[in-house]
Amino acid sequence: MLGRLAPVLLVLCAFMIVGFIGLYVVGDLSRFQEAISIGEGQVAMRSVSNPEQLDQALKQHPSNAMLKMIAMARLDAIEMDAAARRLLAGAEQNDLPKAIDLASSRSDLDKLLRDLKAAERSIATFEPRYIALIKSERGKLENEARLLRLGNETVLRFMSMIDAQHTEIVAVASKLSATHTEYYKAYEKCVTVLLRDFGIYKVTEGQFVFPFQLTADNYNRAAAAMMTAAQRIAELDNEMTNLRPLQLKRWKAFVGQ
Repeated sequence: MLGRLAPVLLVLCAFMIVGFIGLYVVGDLSRFQEAISIGEGQVAMRSVSNPEQLDQALKQHPSNAMLKMIAMARLDAIEMDAAARRLLAGAEQNDLPKAIDLASSRSDLDKLLRDLKAAERSIATFEPRYIALIKSERGKLENEARLLRLGNETVLRFMSMIDAQHTEIVAVASKLSATHTEYYKAYEKCVTVLLRDFGIYKVTEGQFVFPFQLTADNYNRAAAAMMTAAQRIAELDNEMTNLRPLQLKRWKAFVGQ
């Protein structure tokens, strides 16, 4: 019986040996192709000094997997920035005026107060919605990265880079959300004072004039807080934009440049 099985066992062993050799060759070829991709990517990234030049680098090397990863990271940064701004802007279901109309009627002020409260409720949901979006996009990015057939270590490094990128964007977006809330609350206080004293205050030389100093002080404090929040929002908008050079530096480090 053993004599009859011997040829079969020999054939099976031969197939296994060939299979192992094939796997080794394929793995070795994959590592070789990845090394070429990294080297080509490093050369291409040397001339990239701003994110806009990445498109040109990818056009010159359309099949380079490392550059494709950088392009994915760049697109992710653009889309997450836009999503944050879109969600923040969406909190204002109606276009809120930047200043209170001196000629506002009571009904105008009532409507403005309702809009402000609605915006504040909406902005309270910003962070969980944005973080959920970030998590969803992260999963898509990882799937796309693995389709490029690069080594697991490279994919893990890429995802670590994406996580750092997302952490920075979420941090600024969260500060923007909190500052928008401060702005709405201060705005509400201004409108509330005007509604409470409607028909009592006067408008003189383009300013509200209240009969009581305490009321004037309350209104002025709220108006000052509103202005401070508006300035801080503008600063944070710039901070979000200023993430781009930091992101480019991280992308270049990823390819070893």
